[in-house]
Amino acid sequence: MNSSKKYDILRTVMSIGIALAISFLIIFITSDEPVKAILELLTGPLKSTRRIGNVIEAMIPLVFTGVGISIMFAANEINLAGEGAFHIGGLVATYIGINSLLPPAVAPWACILAAGFFGAMITAVPAVMKIKTDSDVLVSSLMMNYVVVLFASYILNYFLRDPKAGAVVSYAIPKTTQFASIVKGTKIHIGLIIAIAVAILGYVFLYKTKIGYEIRVTGENAEFAKYSGINVLKVTLISQLLGGFIFGIGGGVELLGMYSRFSWTSSLGYGWDAVIITTLAKKNPLYVPFAALFLAYLRTGASMMSIATNVPTEIVTVTQGIIILLVVAEQFLSKYKHKMIAKEAKATLSSIKEAE
Repeated sequence: MNSSKKYDILRTVMSIGIALAISFLIIFITSDEPVKAILELLTGPLKSTRRIGNVIEAMIPLVFTGVGISIMFAANEINLAGEGAFHIGGLVATYIGINSLLPPAVAPWACILAAGFFGAMITAVPAVMKIKTDSDVLVSSLMMNYVVVLFASYILNYFLRDPKAGAVVSYAIPKTTQFASIVKGTKIHIGLIIAIAVAILGYVFLYKTKIGYEIRVTGENAEFAKYSGINVLKVTLISQLLGGFIFGIGGGVELLGMYSRFSWTSSLGYGWDAVIITTLAKKNPLYVPFAALFLAYLRTGASMMSIATNVPTEIVTVTQGIIILLVVAEQFLSKYKHKMIAKEAKATLSSIKEAE
């Protein structure tokens, strides 16, 4: 392992440790039962099969969104339309699930593939606008999310809403189209296997293929990529389409695995969660499941802590914020990085001299 990877791992671990320490301090200051609160936060998710299931269930959509945005951000395009892509994925999966006459063995897969296609169309819009009009991707992608949420609400209210239900929800999705639980006593579904496969394939795509290399080079230095003969516009568009496709699949899988009706009338926040995940994973899809598991565990623990004590779940938001601040802070542990590089260089020179 080279010094750069060692440094990244050390800085991430230190960031998490410092963030948790500050969070524990806040708990001690504000809680009447600080020790109990911290124990619930750290061990609460492990106390039953149902709670472990909650962690895995929360992890599944985070893996999809983390991998999707890692591929999009690899091209250095801050496209946040993944939130809308995830949302539209759930809507499309619901619409096809309710209206299609496909056989049970085919229906769920048709739903999530269609969800992925429409998800790709959502993230492609800000990318194409950037290419054609030189618009700001960040702004246009954020606006795209609002458009998608409002559009989904319109479709739900006027085309999918079940008038017999006591809430704003769609007609029930047939059981044959939903993903059944694969672990007794939980709602863990086959989406877990799909998510892990997506993470592995995402890593292979980014780090083991020519187009993945071109995307990463473009993200590092677009001008250098152009002079190297890389079609920057093409590889950027591919990264945005593929990222949106994964977001859309994630939305479809989450809907078919965890819900029986579509009821998403507001933004779910998975787009922002994806930014946290990819920051922790250093834009490497292979690390995304670990980052997703950590965040899901932390949030499940916070929920258990909130139930058992008087500490609100918002303490996790504080922890997340501190972690992100420290991970992205370029000067955090920078002196240690320089020492590691110098030490590695000296060791290399010494080995060269010995060889001579």
